Amino acid sequence: MKRVVVVGAVLVVGAAAVALGVVADAWFLAVIGVAVVLAGLIGVHDLVQAQHSITRNYPIAGHLRFLLERIRPEIRQYFVESNTEGAPFDRETRDLVYDRAKGNHGDEPFGTQRDVDAVGYEFVAHSMRARPKPDTPQPRVRLGGSRCTQPYDIALLNVSAMSFGSLSGNAIEALNWGAALGGFAHDTGEGSISTYHTRHGGDLIMEVASGYFGCRTPEGRFDPEAFAARAGLDQVKAINIKISQGAKPGLGGLLPGTKVNDEVSAARGVPVGVTVVSPPVHPEFSTPLGLIDFVDQLRDLSGGKPVGFKLCVGSRREFLAICKAMLERGSAPDFIIVDGSEGGTGAGPVEFEDHVGMPLTEALMFAHNALVGVGLRHEVRIGASGKVATGIDIVKRICQGADFTLAARAMMFAVGCIQAQTCHTNTCPVGVATQDPQRARALVVTDKKDRVFQYQEKTVNSARQIVASMGLDDFDQLNPRKLFRRVDPQVTKTYHQLYDWLEPEQLLTAPPEAWDRDWHEAVTDSFEPGSNVGPAEDDPAMDRADD
Repeated sequence: MKRVVVVGAVLVVGAAAVALGVVADAWFLAVIGVAVVLAGLIGVHDLVQAQHSITRNYPIAGHLRFLLERIRPEIRQYFVESNTEGAPFDRETRDLVYDRAKGNHGDEPFGTQRDVDAVGYEFVAHSMRARPKPDTPQPRVRLGGSRCTQPYDIALLNVSAMSFGSLSGNAIEALNWGAALGGFAHDTGEGSISTYHTRHGGDLIMEVASGYFGCRTPEGRFDPEAFAARAGLDQVKAINIKISQGAKPGLGGLLPGTKVNDEVSAARGVPVGVTVVSPPVHPEFSTPLGLIDFVDQLRDLSGGKPVGFKLCVGSRREFLAICKAMLERGSAPDFIIVDGSEGGTGAGPVEFEDHVGMPLTEALMFAHNALVGVGLRHEVRIGASGKVATGIDIVKRICQGADFTLAARAMMFAVGCIQAQTCHTNTCPVGVATQDPQRARALVVTDKKDRVFQYQEKTVNSARQIVASMGLDDFDQLNPRKLFRRVDPQVTKTYHQLYDWLEPEQLLTAPPEAWDRDWHEAVTDSFEPGSNVGPAEDDPAMDRADD
């Protein structure tokens, strides 16, 4: 309403200035009045158009941002890189996401913007046997091990966990509608399933976090009946237990009370206006065996749907303890989502985002190797989450051990996020991360759902084109030998050469020296280290900080 009043006032003032200028024969005043009227008409257009969230919320004034971006590339880069929390996407990547979401081709001319001679530069090699991109539906990855009776075929790129409450209802609705159009999955985040998730029927991954929102008792414990009711929805295709996340590993979620309105309260089962703080650990289990038992319980309660867990890897020993628990129980999760410490959409403290948790590359390869080493990789699919935004990101992560990927920040870009860094204040200027209905109106669902769909489709198609250019027929043919990394200005090596890769069941027979201590200290009845230590304590190889 304030915006309408302001724009109306501009029109009135402009019309008055024109009339006064004509009557008083003050033509300069009439010219000024005409300019003000034109500005008012622009404001009217801004209020009703659906393409630009910033000008819907800030009519007339919002154009200044676009003007500054067009004047100089350096100013455009400032808007991209100075307004990024955690590890930023570079300008090229963010612009690529925006272009694809808008249906543009997404390619900039004039050569690479990367320093190809820099240490750390990565690339894949094309082949003289390159193939055309397949003209077939997007490839799928089956989630569902031996105990799953309702497997789900997931897309290569999906919407990562972002909760209703953190995001607006309009943002959630646009994401899910886009997922429905493209046939990919939408992780609910820990905020549970809201009416905005169910309006358009997009496939859902229901997240169960330590606060058990949407399936909790009044005391905050897990409620099996409430869980079964929600997990039994046809729209729910898989269940994801959140152990930790890349933005703030070791911390529970936090939603400011200013964002907890009636709708958020109903979805989460929490009081209106009260800040919501999730526990840092799950109250329902405290051991690796307990986690596997909880996976089995949720699989049974959901009617046999795929159940997995998400974590930002910290202690190698603790993850290996979970692997041992799988063997002891004779049961495994259907999938594990590895969330890199570089992930996050502005939801965590800077020190946690920058310095706590294992980066995705290292964590992904470790999780893959651990499952290979215990002989369970064929049972468990691995998802990668953390700064996944482009087709080459998908290809790289599959080379490093993933089966599928999920994106959060890039999906926020697709629905209009400009990284204003106000997610926690409820004052998001483009309606993405707010519960203020006046601000949320800036995000037009019917426009942004197409952008979500287009972004996912074009990004997966880019990945498919890259794979075809490598002379490969399918993503299954990607492996560590296909990904190269520059280790100094004169030397480039493949990931197969740079890292050790375990053989199936190698941890059960002859653990490599680099794995031996963690493997022998891992116990199934506690996340604390056991006493069955392999090498002697005075072994120099033990002078490393694994934990």
